[in-house]
Amino acid sequence: MVSAVRNRPEHPDRRRAAFAAVLGGLLLPAACGAPPAPPGVDADRGDAATATSAEVLGGMDALIEAAQAEGELNVVTPQPDRVDYGEMISAFEDKYDIKVNPASPDDSGQEGSDAVGQDAGADRAPDVFDLGQAVAPADADERFAAYRVETWDDIADDIKHPDGRYVGGYTGFMSIGYDAGEVPAPTGVGDLLGGDYRGKVALNGDPTRAGAAFSGVVMAALGNGGGADDVEPGVDFFAELDDAGNLLPVDPTPATIASGETPVVIDWDHANARQAAELEGEVDWRVVVPEGAVVSSYCHQAIDKDAPHPAAARLWQEFVFSDEGQGIYLDGFARPARARAMEAAGTIDAEALAALPEAEGEPVALTGGQRAAADRYLAENWADAVS
Repeated sequence: MVSAVRNRPEHPDRRRAAFAAVLGGLLLPAACGAPPAPPGVDADRGDAATATSAEVLGGMDALIEAAQAEGELNVVTPQPDRVDYGEMISAFEDKYDIKVNPASPDDSGQEGSDAVGQDAGADRAPDVFDLGQAVAPADADERFAAYRVETWDDIADDIKHPDGRYVGGYTGFMSIGYDAGEVPAPTGVGDLLGGDYRGKVALNGDPTRAGAAFSGVVMAALGNGGGADDVEPGVDFFAELDDAGNLLPVDPTPATIASGETPVVIDWDHANARQAAELEGEVDWRVVVPEGAVVSSYCHQAIDKDAPHPAAARLWQEFVFSDEGQGIYLDGFARPARARAMEAAGTIDAEALAALPEAEGEPVALTGGQRAAADRYLAENWADAVS
């Protein structure tokens, strides 16, 4: 379904715990309860570097005190305007009086993974990461710390490591953003092959490296008879789009959208929705999540096992998965991991919820094995298919 995303007025207190979202097709997490320590962990240990929960340190007050004593936090996140990460950082700093040092690699996802282990042992080494689903690694036990936030049981099991070494924070759906003043509204990916879209369709990045572009190929596969186990129809679709002269060899940016250089953009719905809000009154930018081709991919939060600020890292996780932090994601057009539990608690922000692009159909999220197989196919075939 097509959704014209409206700009929302500023909330009087963006850090209030009054947010939630309805996420079609996401699992309803189990009932709440205090998270037990993982097997083999000494629950009496009070060292922040090994603490597996706030309870182990003596509770949230003790965790806050330890984090404030450290005074700083090094985060590897997306760019500040993506799902309101700038607001997330500012709210954390204001709430806890802890200085945040952000690093924002590009949106390929691989750079965030590559940052793991950099400057190990130094004060400037990363403490926490926002990692794409593709780089929640198999060797997580060696790279990331085990930690379960207080809201652990609100989070579906299939988006978190059993010990909390990485935990899905938010997701989005792949979408088609378009200038309604320049092209007709598409209802499915196949429409983009039409003559009205000649020289106008941009894919956000190279799918052999960029997570958004990779998921764009998966979306095209779903829309053309393929699926999570078969992305070949998606590659074939982009080859046909290229042959028709409809595929633009341009990486879209807010500037290219505003100027009209890229009137159709395949990207995450939270990115396209932000463009619609920011360009309101200038460009009639709209967003459609193709029916029957709903692709979801969680971004995961993780703590470096050798974090130089281990208490602050754990406090950041608590903040990100609190009602306040999850609400900031929602305000940035993302779909929070705890949305179902927040909905059940009656804390929905109706305006933020209404601003999310509509989606129909069961979301498809690739498993690690499916992702690896798709990566191999793309590595072998993308360059030849799309010149």
